[in-house]
Amino acid sequence: MSINWITRAETSADIPTLREINLAAFDTPSEADLVEALRADPSWIDGLSIVATDPDGKLIGHALLTRCHIDDTPALCLGPVAVRPEYQRTGAGSAAIRASLEAAKRSGEHFVTVLGHPTYYPRFGFTRASTYGIGLSIDVPDEAMMALALDAGHPLPSGTVHYAAPFGI
Repeated sequence: MSINWITRAETSADIPTLREINLAAFDTPSEADLVEALRADPSWIDGLSIVATDPDGKLIGHALLTRCHIDDTPALCLGPVAVRPEYQRTGAGSAAIRASLEAAKRSGEHFVTVLGHPTYYPRFGFTRASTYGIGLSIDVPDEAMMALALDAGHPLPSGTVHYAAPFGI
């Protein structure tokens, strides 16, 4: 399936459909509830919740970046990322992630972290966070915690990632 995905920042009209996408993409409502909690949290940054639509405007995928910190250094956290199940592996999620990273870079952000699948996120430039002395306060598989510097002029800092309160970490 080759589709020219269109990406843009979410609008208030997208919110109910984004919840449906997250509910369909995951086994539990945890991620959908997390997105709603983040939307009401100070970690929310307008313009960094990105949707992917098909050429007809149907919402297919979503990638969310919210504020986190690596020790005291501001950074972003990628996730949740969700795609309608029938469109998974078509590039919709990748399009939303790439657009979110570009939006972050344009807005002056320097660092992004992700706790996710170690064979998926490296395609976007993410590498093992522990290589840079970045970790979490909870035990996670080392290869699942990844980080990305959005520009070479700002190397990744070391420290502990502190997520927004809704993550519960």
